[in-house]
Amino acid sequence: MTDPADPRRLLRDGVLDPDLLALLWILLEARTPVVVVGPLPAAAERVVDDLVPLLPAQAAIVEIRPDDDFGAVPGADRLGWRTGDLPSAGGGHSPGPVADPAPTAAGVLRVRGLATAGGVAGERARVVVRALAIGYGLLATMPGERLEDALEALHDPTVGTDADERSRLGVVLVLDAGRTTSRVVAAHYVRPVAVDPGGHIHRQPPAVLGTWNEVRRAWDDFAWGVVPELAGRLGIRPIDLEREQARRAALLRGGGATGG
Repeated sequence: MTDPADPRRLLRDGVLDPDLLALLWILLEARTPVVVVGPLPAAAERVVDDLVPLLPAQAAIVEIRPDDDFGAVPGADRLGWRTGDLPSAGGGHSPGPVADPAPTAAGVLRVRGLATAGGVAGERARVVVRALAIGYGLLATMPGERLEDALEALHDPTVGTDADERSRLGVVLVLDAGRTTSRVVAAHYVRPVAVDPGGHIHRQPPAVLGTWNEVRRAWDDFAWGVVPELAGRLGIRPIDLEREQARRAALLRGGGATGG
C-alpha cells in the first residue's frame, strides 16, 4: 500500500527546507502552478503527491490523462481544444497576455509527465499550459535536469506554446538524481507576462527562489528578492507575506499540521 501523502516527509527526507516549503504552502493555497522537474519520474511524482495536501480544501483536483478529452475542464474549447478532433500544433487561440488573471476555475490540474512521450503530450500539453491563463492551478511533473529543459519541451513544435503562455508556469522545482531521495537543487519563479494600467506589456526572466549549496550542505535563499512580486500575486502586503512564511516555517520546524 502506498504511504499517504505528507508534506512533512519532504522535510524529513531532505527534499527541501522549512522556509521554501512554507512559501510553497502559501502559494499553493492560492493555486499557484507548481511543476516538478527531475531525471527520475517516480521521485518527481512523489514530491508532487506530498504537495497535494497543501492545496486549499475546496480545490478540485482534475487528473489529466494522456488520452484526456478535457470533459472535466470547462473552457477547454477556448484554449484550442475540439472534442474528438485534435487541433494542430499552434491551433486555437491563446488567451493572450493578461495583467493578473482572475481565478475563473476552481480546479487544479494534476498532470503526470507533461510534454512527455507516454504522458500528457502534444496538443493536450498545450491546452494544459493555456488553462493557467483562465485560472486553473497546476501540479505537474516533467523530465529534465534544469528549468530550461521544461521550457524547451513546452516550446517544441509538437506542443506549440508561446513564451507568454509558458510564463504562467509559476514555481518550477528542479530535483537531482539522488540515490535514495531526490533533493530540490533549484527552485525558480517563472514570472508571468503582465500588462500595466497603461496597456504596456511587461516580460521578465524567471527568478531564483533558492538553490542547494553543496559546500554548506544547505539551501541558499533568494526568495526575498521577489517577495514584492509574490505578495502582489497573492494580493497582500510584502511584510504580511514574510510574516506568514516565517510563521508557517516555524510551524513546520515544530512538526505542526499542514493543509489548506
